[in-house]
Order: sequence, then C-alpha cells, then structure tokens
Amino acid sequence: MRMFDKLKQYAENRRAIRELGALDDHALQDLGLSRSRIRSAVLGTSR
Repeated sequence: MRMFDKLKQYAENRRAIRELGALDDHALQDLGLSRSRIRSAVLGTSR
C-alpha cells in the first residue's frame, strides 16, 4: 500500500470513529454497537 493510500485510510477511519462517537447511546445500540466497540468496529479488529 502506498503512503498516500495509508494516510487516506487513516483519515477515513478517524472520521468514522469521530462520527460514530458523536451518536448517542440509543443510536449506537440501534446499529448494534456499544461506545467501547466503536474503534474495533471501524478498524475491523475484535478486542
């Protein structure tokens, strides 16, 4: 992966994390997420 592509993906991930973090707990629950799982859901990890 080229450096520019990595930076672009990083920015997209940070934006998604920020946008999901701005949702209230009820909206997150509707999406099947908890606040503590936002980062892993965006990054595709299972911690």
